[in-house]
Amino acid sequence: MSELRLQNLDRIDNGHFDVAIIGGGINGAVAAAALSGRGVKVMVIDRGDWAAQTSQESSNLVWGGFKYMESYELILVRKLCMSRNRLMRAYPANIQEIGFLAAMGSTAPFPQWLAGVGSVAYWAFGNFKTAPPRLLSKEKIEELEPIIDTGDVRGGLEYADAHLKDNDARFVFGFVRSAIDLGAAAANYVELASAERVDDRWYLDLQDVDGGGTLACTAKVVVNCAGPFIDPLNDELKVRTNHRIVHSKGIHLIVDQLTPNNRVLAFFDDTERLFYVIPMGRRSVIGTTDTRVDEPTKEVTDEDRSFLLSQINARLNLDKPLTEADIIAERCGTRPLVVQAGEGDQTEADWTSLSRKHEIELDDDRAVISVYGGKLTDCLNVGEEIADAVKELGVTVGPDNKTWYGEPPPVTRDAFYRQARGMDLDSLRIKENTEPLSDRLWRRYGRRAFDMLDEIRQNPAMGEDIMTSADYLRVELYHTAQNEMVVRLEDFLRRRSKISQVVPTHLIDGTPGLQEVARVLFGDDAEDRLDQYHSGGDSGAVGAEHDR
Repeated sequence: MSELRLQNLDRIDNGHFDVAIIGGGINGAVAAAALSGRGVKVMVIDRGDWAAQTSQESSNLVWGGFKYMESYELILVRKLCMSRNRLMRAYPANIQEIGFLAAMGSTAPFPQWLAGVGSVAYWAFGNFKTAPPRLLSKEKIEELEPIIDTGDVRGGLEYADAHLKDNDARFVFGFVRSAIDLGAAAANYVELASAERVDDRWYLDLQDVDGGGTLACTAKVVVNCAGPFIDPLNDELKVRTNHRIVHSKGIHLIVDQLTPNNRVLAFFDDTERLFYVIPMGRRSVIGTTDTRVDEPTKEVTDEDRSFLLSQINARLNLDKPLTEADIIAERCGTRPLVVQAGEGDQTEADWTSLSRKHEIELDDDRAVISVYGGKLTDCLNVGEEIADAVKELGVTVGPDNKTWYGEPPPVTRDAFYRQARGMDLDSLRIKENTEPLSDRLWRRYGRRAFDMLDEIRQNPAMGEDIMTSADYLRVELYHTAQNEMVVRLEDFLRRRSKISQVVPTHLIDGTPGLQEVARVLFGDDAEDRLDQYHSGGDSGAVGAEHDR
């Protein structure tokens, strides 16, 4: 078992906290980091792994939401564009500008000229911080992206936004790790069993979902960051709010790289909704869908697959159509969309028109903060707003010195690259369509990457890949075992890395590399964890990220 997790379980048990955060998706993670960075004594738990539900199923895009302009949510678009710019400044190695090429055919709901006007307004909403947009002729699209079937294309549009170079779940864990470094107590696979408000404190009984033990602690304030599960948790806490959640399912299919160009391709499907082909290293991600569901779900249906495959096959010039056999991995998440509590069931609503904004509600009497909605793009704002809400409930919150987010400063980055060049790190392993090792280690680990360089110098075997099919060094594996609170194999394969998203299952299961991963991560428990993984009991769906 992770030593880091055991240490945090000990800190939580019988602890007295200012704030208890329930849910370890992006909202809970940034709340823990923002509050810890301002001197608040914080505890954060999640019934599953960090980011194991909605927050691991995003499109990995950091954007203002060009498509939200269709529903005239201009204030939201402006806010998200500014949030995007802020994240790009704070995380220059992780979040980078990327071009979008939108091909407009008969299914586009508006003419090309109107899209052009909208793209200029969108560029302005972001204070012109990205590359300027431009209209594209059919011929220009064929030149830029020959893979696009232009038979039904009248023209197109190119504009810029940003994307997350690594996986979204790892980005979320970065905030959890920052919170721990700043003094927070944090533990995954811990469930809230019961909660009682006595006088001015919450008394919380907790269950270790993985180890089976029980814990107890108290807190002045509870922050409900349960995402799609926020309403049931509020019912347990006896909290009434002005908002509630409705659910929209989005899926992505991951296939071999469809185009070598590092840009997002955008299309309108047969229902006039946008979907994308998004680069992911040597892979491409196709999606997302937007389907009403009555409750959070992790299931990709045959209908979902068939729809996306038919849509992309109709819009690309492929040597042969994509089939289910070409799917390497799938992503399926439930967006928690915010509506007024008194509104109907939204049966007749245009699902894409529902707002993607977040709402934060305070219950002064119960000392509960409810965080509805939220997006990766807007995460820093959410963290700051939660800190302000905690302060409003009477908890002492110090000044924000901005130490809880962002990459190390350029002088530290430059020192790392000097050391990496001095040991010729990037020559250790060169693979087609993969970034230099120095870039990856710096982006993923920041200051901790210096220790990795030392370990590789002392033992060159630490610079070898642990799996021939994966892009992951042995030194990263040992770092993960010590610092990243991995409890189950799926935590490592899906969330701390994205190996299971880019490597076919048959190239992972039963390999010597997977055996080594289990030995390093779990020691004497390696065989049990392997059995758990192969039996299917290792999924992040076990214990929802946003559940109690």
